[in-house]
Amino acid sequence: MGTVRDQIEAKLQDELQPDSLTVTDDSHLHAGHAGARPGGESHFTVDIVAERFARESRVGRHRLINTILADELAGPIHALAIKARAPGE
Repeated sequence: MGTVRDQIEAKLQDELQPDSLTVTDDSHLHAGHAGARPGGESHFTVDIVAERFARESRVGRHRLINTILADELAGPIHALAIKARAPGE
């Protein structure tokens, strides 16, 4: 199914149809730290703008993303930084 980054992007696109979405693999910044995998793809930042977030609190936005990415968070993802905004924020 491609890279972990591709999986994250595909799931968020499918579920949220965001206005903008950037998924960044930050694993190289954590090499040698706990949870870092030799091949990377363990630490990510998601920057997303979606209309769906207009009805959610900051915590609600994070919970929604964590639910969508539950399989990845249970497996290859060690850390996920989330920047989730509604359009205009």
